[in-house]
Amino acid sequence: MALRRTLPSLILLAAAASFAVPGCRSSEVSGAAAAAAAPPPPPEVGVHVVAAQPVTLSTELPGRTVAYGIAEVRPQVNGIVRQRLFREGSDVRAGSVLYTIDPAPYQTALDSARAALSRSEANLAVAQVRAQRFRDLVAIDAVSQQENDDAVATQKLAEASIASDKAAIRAAQINLGYTRVTAPIAGRIGRSTVTAGALVTANQPDALAVVQQLDPIYVDVTQSSGELLRLRRELAAGRLKSAGGGQASVSLLFEDGSPYGAPGRLQFSDVTVDERTGAVTLRAVFPNPSRELLPGMYVRAVVEEGTAEHALLVPQKGVTRDPRGKATALVVSADNKVEPRALTTSRSVGDRWLVTAGLVAGDRVIVEGLQKVRPGATVRVAAAPAGPGSR
Repeated sequence: MALRRTLPSLILLAAAASFAVPGCRSSEVSGAAAAAAAPPPPPEVGVHVVAAQPVTLSTELPGRTVAYGIAEVRPQVNGIVRQRLFREGSDVRAGSVLYTIDPAPYQTALDSARAALSRSEANLAVAQVRAQRFRDLVAIDAVSQQENDDAVATQKLAEASIASDKAAIRAAQINLGYTRVTAPIAGRIGRSTVTAGALVTANQPDALAVVQQLDPIYVDVTQSSGELLRLRRELAAGRLKSAGGGQASVSLLFEDGSPYGAPGRLQFSDVTVDERTGAVTLRAVFPNPSRELLPGMYVRAVVEEGTAEHALLVPQKGVTRDPRGKATALVVSADNKVEPRALTTSRSVGDRWLVTAGLVAGDRVIVEGLQKVRPGATVRVAAAPAGPGSR
């Protein structure tokens, strides 16, 4: 009897349990659906806040070093080289003797000219006495006027002969001095093309040696005429501010990219455009006390053009190019919407672009997370990372 009363109770409990389990499962499914239906959070991006700032603009131009002064040493008299008095590759002073040429023929010519002068001076003494005597005699009609005129003419011929002999002596002295071949300028002398015993001739086409002045030294670079016109127009329009003084500062980079220690200055720009290349030559001068720069070296000169007082710079990673090659950027608006902007960039300044159109100060340009956003999307600006102008 007890078993019969217990069995219906167990059946009722089992039925209640079977109804309870489906109810739990239904609540779990509805919670997951609600979570799936919730919108995702807006993507996080890093931005660069555009700010106007003064920027010194410069142009990097290829060039070659040129000696400040070049002098080719040539003989001015004929003769045999007796000595070479310098060490190749050494520094020489202006006027120092480089070669000596056999002076014997020129010393002989000088002695001969001096002897001729002595003979002419003796003849002049006789002519002067004779002319004076004839002046006295013609006064008392002791000699004819013709004889007196001849005596005066002889005296003048003797005086002219003396002047000629003195000129011959000076010429002989000059030629004798030319037997000592000296350095025309101070600088570093290269290799010698002759040795002792060589025969040289006056004003021969081949130089005996070349002396080059290396401190200071020139650097010749070329700039297109179009760039030169653009620079002048920007200066005239006030977009660039001149550094003043009429001479821009120039720095130098070696062929391997390492900087040269001393700054130089732009000395002049040529007034003629090369018809073949359309370029203008600029010449800068640099101090070179350690002779680190040698003529003919390839270098790159960084010429300061001026200062843009209100320049807008944007990191290059925040600027992309469309299929037509136009520069574009994505900007975060005030309501955190992504807006595309077409930009005009004039040049790169380090790792940034100089923007001349398309942005204003205060714009927030996306530089991090570009791959996660599209125009019109809502974004969340990340906390400011280290670095100026970003947030």
